Amino acid sequence: QVHLVESGGGLVQAGGSLRLSCADASGRTFSSYNMAWFRQAPGKEREFVAAIRLSGGNTNYADSVKGRFTISRDNAKNTVYLQMSSLKPEDTALYYCASRPDAFASYNYWGQGTQVTVSS
Repeated sequence: QVHLVESGGGLVQAGGSLRLSCADASGRTFSSYNMAWFRQAPGKEREFVAAIRLSGGNTNYADSVKGRFTISRDNAKNTVYLQMSSLKPEDTALYYCASRPDAFASYNYWGQGTQVTVSS
């Protein structure tokens, strides 16, 4: 059973930084899966934040976070990261990591989420 565990969320002031981590504890071959971060703010739909392909050489971002967030992965540690800088109050949300087997499939495994709150 796939088990994704997010950590690193918290309360930060606007302009601050946080690094989220998502560890894959399932024992599968982590490097075979595309990974992504999504977020959901209260009263809003879940939205895409960033994604990274298998080896980490190909990434893409939502326009709202480009230049501020960086997604990366360490396949040796079975972990994907989201470095968030210049945080804004509108970045406040529950952040989820997700995986999919290839770039054409749906994201089919999700973590439980980690809360990020940015105060103004």
